[in-house]
Amino acid sequence: MQHVNLGIVGGGTVGSGVYEALQRNGTLMASRLGVGLKLVRIAVRDLKKARATKFPRELLTADWREVVCDPDVHLVAELIGGTTTAREVVLTALKLGKPVVTANKALLSAHGEELFAAAEKYGTNLYYEASVAGGIPIIKALREGFVGNRIPALYGIVNGTCNYILTRMKLEGANFADVLADAQKLGYAETPPDLDIDGHDAAHKTGILASLAHGFWVNPKDIHVEGIRHISALDIKYAGELGYTIKLLGTVKQLAGRCRVQVSVYPTLVPNSHVLASVNHSFNAVFVRGDVVGDALFYGRGAGKDPTASAVLSDLADAALDLKTGTKNRIPPFSPHECAGTVAPIEEVVSRYFVRMDVADKPGVLAMVATIFGAANIGISSVIQPEGHEGNVVPLIFMLHDATNGVAMKALAQIAKLPAIKGRPVMIRVETFE
Repeated sequence: MQHVNLGIVGGGTVGSGVYEALQRNGTLMASRLGVGLKLVRIAVRDLKKARATKFPRELLTADWREVVCDPDVHLVAELIGGTTTAREVVLTALKLGKPVVTANKALLSAHGEELFAAAEKYGTNLYYEASVAGGIPIIKALREGFVGNRIPALYGIVNGTCNYILTRMKLEGANFADVLADAQKLGYAETPPDLDIDGHDAAHKTGILASLAHGFWVNPKDIHVEGIRHISALDIKYAGELGYTIKLLGTVKQLAGRCRVQVSVYPTLVPNSHVLASVNHSFNAVFVRGDVVGDALFYGRGAGKDPTASAVLSDLADAALDLKTGTKNRIPPFSPHECAGTVAPIEEVVSRYFVRMDVADKPGVLAMVATIFGAANIGISSVIQPEGHEGNVVPLIFMLHDATNGVAMKALAQIAKLPAIKGRPVMIRVETFE
């Protein structure tokens, strides 16, 4: 049987997971593929570090160049993370004509356009299934499975940390800070947790999905990003009373005219009747709407050692087959569609809104707020003013009809200046999935 020699750069969580999975199922993969994967080199940062996974000592090196530049290595897996050394690893391998498998969404978000251009220039391939949603095979589905579809809408719960926090806040009525602290103790959230809870990790993944769905590279700077720091137990409570669940949602939607696309990450009120509302704890899900296939849901574990390793193995299998058959390129990663696409500014995007504000408990406040919304031509669909609150400040909750984000944010800025408004109003967008 023909063999492909594999070199791995990175012996951490993902690298050890890939090694263990190959030991477990390498023979099974070879029998299915007709080509075997032979691991010949592994680069780690510290040769003396104690590891739960025992790599064969003869395969180890502390210099990634000894892996990438070894003529006996046919295929490279970049599993170190980050965007500096990882970029150098990937570019060096591609320039040598070696295919690369990566799980690095931050690298692809920051340098994807450059890396895919290098792969094309040097006649090789870059594989990245593990970069989005862990073990969920969403990259291959978008690139190949839905090749005959336009994708008018795509929604993703793609950060398990945020989904875990929001789930517990809903189920327990807990505060954000308390659940975050628990998530850090349990290893679900990093310290500091900014990359996750401020939405940046989800933005990396959403940008990759948007680029695949619409055929142009999405610059990360064009993605509107909001995290979940400002979501309170009250928001969760009143959203639930209105029939919604709050999720951090990556949204990719075609706007009026096929060439304009919304690409954003922000907390969203999801109707409890929609399948995404029931995606709980650290699970991920991507909901895809194709113009031919209709609606499809991809659900599973979006991170972790084994799910990510599973996705890496999928790419290693594709790469091994491509090397066996001499395939230089399959479906191009980000091929232009009928026209050059652009990301629409968030100010132009139309949404419905949930708005919560703390107001002075006195007559006339509701009328003042409603007047500003009316002057902005924003309709109010419902108002909740809960009873039973003690003190001089009470919550006031609005559900608003469709308006552009620019108009809604301008109106809220005016409302925030009213003396009766205490603190900054909270605005959360509502998705109807229509």
